[in-house]
Amino acid sequence: MTTQRHPISVAPMMDWTDRHCRYFLRQISRHALLYTEMVTTGAILHGPRERLLAFHPDEHPVALQLGGSDPQALAECARIAEAFGYDEVNLNVGCPSDRVQSGRFGACLMAEPGLVAELVGAMRSAVSIPVTVKSRIAIDEMEEWPTLDGFVATVRAAGCSRFIVHARKAWLKGLSPQENRDIPPLRYDLVHRLKQENPDLDITINGGILDLDTAARHLQVVDGVMLGRAAYKNPYVLAEVDRRFHGASEPAPTREDAVRRMLPYIEARRVEGVPLNAVTRHMTGLFQGQRGGRAWRRHLSDFAHKNGAGPEVVEAALARIDPPKGFSQAAE
Repeated sequence: MTTQRHPISVAPMMDWTDRHCRYFLRQISRHALLYTEMVTTGAILHGPRERLLAFHPDEHPVALQLGGSDPQALAECARIAEAFGYDEVNLNVGCPSDRVQSGRFGACLMAEPGLVAELVGAMRSAVSIPVTVKSRIAIDEMEEWPTLDGFVATVRAAGCSRFIVHARKAWLKGLSPQENRDIPPLRYDLVHRLKQENPDLDITINGGILDLDTAARHLQVVDGVMLGRAAYKNPYVLAEVDRRFHGASEPAPTREDAVRRMLPYIEARRVEGVPLNAVTRHMTGLFQGQRGGRAWRRHLSDFAHKNGAGPEVVEAALARIDPPKGFSQAAE
């Protein structure tokens, strides 16, 4: 099985990368690989599966991130993901929250590479789509390079060929999940070394990367770059992905283009009873750093939560932008 190349991806982010967020980001880049929020095996097997997993066909390429530590449950969820049409299944071995640890999954699994190999093997035997792993470089007092090197060596033996590595250690005790995204120092050098010593593996680097110029420099060493909060808070950072990394010939969409592409989707969701702010909360950063950006955010904040609000609210917010400077075609 060969994994399709994805030089730029957007990280799985709890409470952020839901289906509305992903559909919006897809209006800016057609090719960036988008990840779901982490979904636990228990939620899929025993919860509202359709609500949790359904996505719009335009979201492709899209990957489902799973949280779990039971081989049979993960294999079944991988089969379900493939049936839903996901392009990849990713195992979360990086989340440091207490709730995740109590379920024996997330970053704590870095201490059990043999189990992770078993989980990956079970999922790979169940599906034909790629099974990938997202991890940290180490946890707690574990030494960083020996931990990362040994973890990848064990898991690759189960057939995993693509690793996404958040280039920070995770501290399971003493730091909150938010602090774990900022306080442990970034060790890009270790992820670069991982690729250099495993040239046949597909290695994606994650953590603190804010723009495509920085991404391009990393791509001289590794295979992929995963953007997280930068892509959520300033989604137009993705505007040049298709041209720079996929050879697209058409110009990057303007910010106005992205908004207008969302209007039919917003109307369709209103008919289904989805509140407008469930969609527009992901769009507020679109005019980050642009004249009128504050007025855009304020109008959505003031009116998108009202009953029955729909595309007209978004169009009114768009009218608050001061043209033509609000519609720069260049990525920030």
